[in-house]
Amino acid sequence: MRILYVSTELVPYTPENTLSEASLEIPKLMHSKGNDVRIFMPRFGTINERRHQLHEVIRLSGMNMIINDMDQPLIIKVASLPNERLQVYFIDNEEYFKRKGIYANKTGEFYPDNDERSIFFVKGILETIKKLNWKPDVIHAQGWMSALMPLYLKKYYADDAFFDDVKMVFSVFDNPFEGELDEQMIEKVHFDGISKDDLKHLEKPTFENLLKVGIDNADLVVQGDEVLPQDIMDYIENSKKEFKPHQAPESLCDIYPTLCEEVE
Repeated sequence: MRILYVSTELVPYTPENTLSEASLEIPKLMHSKGNDVRIFMPRFGTINERRHQLHEVIRLSGMNMIINDMDQPLIIKVASLPNERLQVYFIDNEEYFKRKGIYANKTGEFYPDNDERSIFFVKGILETIKKLNWKPDVIHAQGWMSALMPLYLKKYYADDAFFDDVKMVFSVFDNPFEGELDEQMIEKVHFDGISKDDLKHLEKPTFENLLKVGIDNADLVVQGDEVLPQDIMDYIENSKKEFKPHQAPESLCDIYPTLCEEVE
């Protein structure tokens, strides 16, 4: 299987927590089982490019993303995980990712454009793999800032034959933020031609509502943390989506049971 992993946190490039550790261990496991694995994350300004040996992928230069009617250059960088034959691709943009913080500044204030950063991140990944002509069997997005990936795959790229039959997995983690993202987020996503009928949760872009957007558009939902907010657990159950409860995976089928059966 070709498996694309999408996360905003990944050891050793961001601090250790359940999300960043899962974003490392699951791709490593799937790679060790003989799968073709790629990982994408943002190139946050907290990442030391020299120490981690990032370099720009020149053949992917010249791409631009339209975000809320603004043209933003997309830069792709790549590095290899230490002691692993696994490549990590970094989505970069001076406007969105140069600052020295992941989601917030040094005083803890949430960046007001985190909504646009999320949109740029997921659109940039999908355009990049098209340019690479690397079609995954599975896209596995993890965490709230990747929650728009299922939406964009299923709605924005619905008529793009390149993504036909790609399965979408979304892992839900309890790494919340307080308050809401920009109140105009729904308009920014709607600008991309996605119907407001598919964006009802973004009328109030809270942490839990972003997760619900990801759940609504995923083929399989994975419980990333041992404990999730009860509201989210109830929403997953009511969604009738295929669901994989939290466990330490040992094989491909531990994470992707139905998808694994299809491949076999």
